[in-house]
Amino acid sequence: MADGTMGRAPVKGVQVDVAVVGAGFGGLYMVHKAREAGLTVQGFEAGGGVGGTWYWNRSPGARCDIPSLFYSFTWSEDLAREWRWSEKYAPQPEILKYAEHIADRFDLRPSFLFETRVESAVFDEAAGRWTVKTNRGDEVSARWVVMATGCLSVPKTPDIPGADRFKGETYLTGLWPHEGVDFTGKRVAVIGTGSSAIQSIPLIAQQAAQVTVFQRTPNFSLPALNSPLADAEIEGFLEGFTAYRDMLRSGQSIFPSPPPDLRVQGEELEALKAGLWNGMGLMSLSAIPNLMRMPDLNEEICEHVRDRVRQMVRDPEVAERLVPRGYAIGAKRPCVDTNYYDTFNRQNVRLVDLRETPIATLTETGVRTTAGESEFDVIVFATGFDAMTGALLKMDIRGRGGRTLGEAWAEGPKTYLGLMIAGFPNLFTVTGPGSPSVLSNMISSIEQHIDWISGAIGWADGRQVRTLEADAGAQEAWMAHVNEVAQGSLYLDAASWYMGANVPGKPRVFMPYIGEGYKIRIDQVAARDYEGFQTE
Repeated sequence: MADGTMGRAPVKGVQVDVAVVGAGFGGLYMVHKAREAGLTVQGFEAGGGVGGTWYWNRSPGARCDIPSLFYSFTWSEDLAREWRWSEKYAPQPEILKYAEHIADRFDLRPSFLFETRVESAVFDEAAGRWTVKTNRGDEVSARWVVMATGCLSVPKTPDIPGADRFKGETYLTGLWPHEGVDFTGKRVAVIGTGSSAIQSIPLIAQQAAQVTVFQRTPNFSLPALNSPLADAEIEGFLEGFTAYRDMLRSGQSIFPSPPPDLRVQGEELEALKAGLWNGMGLMSLSAIPNLMRMPDLNEEICEHVRDRVRQMVRDPEVAERLVPRGYAIGAKRPCVDTNYYDTFNRQNVRLVDLRETPIATLTETGVRTTAGESEFDVIVFATGFDAMTGALLKMDIRGRGGRTLGEAWAEGPKTYLGLMIAGFPNLFTVTGPGSPSVLSNMISSIEQHIDWISGAIGWADGRQVRTLEADAGAQEAWMAHVNEVAQGSLYLDAASWYMGANVPGKPRVFMPYIGEGYKIRIDQVAARDYEGFQTE
C-alpha cells in the first residue's frame, strides 16, 4: 500500500522533539510512544508504505522464522486480541498487513514522510539538536533522533564478475518486485542458499522449466511444518498472554540459562534431537542447553541433521553437497523451510557446488563456472544483506566535532548497550550492534528498546537535561564485555553475516550480544539514573 507522498513540497524549517528514521515495527511503535508522551514527531521512510523489511522482502515463500503468535507486539492487549494470524509461520503479505493494521489502528501514517530517504543527520553542539536532511530536500530539526532502520534492510548487491552483463531478467530477493514474478517455463538460476533462497527455491521450482541452484556454503535448515492456526491454539496463547507479556517485561527467557557444565545425554538428548523436526525451528535449537558452548554436543546435533538430509535427498551425491560442514549449527542463522530438501528430488532442479566449480563470470546469456557455461532466462540473486550496520552507515551521520559514524566505527561498530554511541548525543539505535538483536525474537527486542528509549527521553525531559550521551569509558567496557562473552562460543565458528563476513571490506566484529539478562541490565541502568551516560 503506497502512502503517496510523491510530488510533495519539501518540508523545511520544522522543529520537532523526535525524528524517527524507518517505518518498520520499531519506527511505528516509536512514533506511537512519542505521540503518547505529547512529543512532536516526524518519521521518515524510504519505502512507499509501512512495514520496513516486510515492505521490501516479497520474494516467493518469504516468511518469518519465529512462530506468528510470538512475532507480535505485547504493548497493547487490545491489539493482541483483535489481530488473528492465519498460519503458524506468517507469510510476508500477512506480516505486512499486520504492520499496516497497526499503522491504521493507531493513526500513525500521518507522522511519516514516505518515499523519503534520510541522507544525513548532523548534530549541532551549540543548539543541542540534530538537523536531518533527505533526498527530497527536507530539512528538519530534532532534539532526539531514533534510528529504527532495521537490521536486515540493506540488500547486498552481487559482487560477481560480469554481474551487469546478463541480458535476461535479474531479481534481488531483498528488493523483490511488488507485482511478483512469473517463472512459468523459464530457465532460472538462483545464486545463494541463505534463508531467502531456501524459502524461494521450492516455489520457483514449481513454476520454472528448470532451476539451477548455485551454492557456495550449505546452510542448516529445519522443517517449518507450517499449518493453519487452529482456534484452540490462538485461544490458548491469549489465555497466557498476560503471563507471557510480564515474562518479557521482567527480562526472563523462555529458555533459562543452564549451568555452564550441563551436558544433556541419553534419552533427554534424543528427545531434543527429535524435537528439531517438530516444526518449532529456531526455538527447538534454543531448547538444547549449551549448544553453542560445547563443540562435541554441537557436532552430534550437526551430524543428526546431516543424516536427516541424507534421508530426504535421494541422490547421495547431491545430499552430500547439501549437508553443511566446517561450522557449528547456529553459528550461521539456521533456516526454517518448507520442502527445501525435497525440491532437490525434482527432475527440473540441479545443484552446482561452487566450492568445486566456482563462478568465473556472468555472461550475456547465463553463468560461466570453471566447468563451463549454462544459459538462463532469469537470474535470482539471493545474496543477503549488509546486516545491522548497513543502513546506518549509508547515511552521513555526524556527531560531536563533525565526526562521522563511519569514522567512529572504522574498526567495527561500538555502542553502549546497543542503544547509544559515544560522541553522538541524543541519537538512539534500535536493536543495534551490542544488543541481542538478530539473535533474539526481533519484535520483542524492538518493543523492549522502544520502551527503554521512551523512558530515557522522559527522564531527560523531566530533569531538563539537554543532551544524553553514552560515556566513552562505559561504551568501551560494554564492548569488551560483548566480546568477552562471545569468546569461546561457537558463534565465532563461521564467517557469518553476524560478523559482517559477507560484505567485502567490512570489519569482522561479532555484533550481537549473547550474554545473559540483557533486559534486566538495561532496566537497572535506567533505574540508576542512566548509569554510564553523560548529561548536559
